[in-house]
Amino acid sequence: MQIQYDTETACLLVGLDGEIDHHSSNAMRAEVDAAIYAHLPQTLIFDFSRVSFMDSSGIGLIMGRYKILSPLGGEILVQDPAPHISRILRLAGMERLAKICRSTKEVTQ
Repeated sequence: MQIQYDTETACLLVGLDGEIDHHSSNAMRAEVDAAIYAHLPQTLIFDFSRVSFMDSSGIGLIMGRYKILSPLGGEILVQDPAPHISRILRLAGMERLAKICRSTKEVTQ
């Protein structure tokens, strides 16, 4: 997982890799939370382009970060999920908490 913060846009980009399941999600949560509290971003972007599998732990990852950012006025974007992951996110109603987009170009529109 890679985490980058852009000071100009107050945007935190989290590049996820591989599988998001109960084995990997605890470490991901801890790292992302530490970055959120260190930078207090206005926008948190989860780059799902290299995620091959996700179970309900991925939904929990997004929901938990929403609970942190929402009171701070921040937003969450889920970028480039594979079609099968995008379907899981939509069925779980994640569009109410996070914008699901194909690329960062959609973010600015």
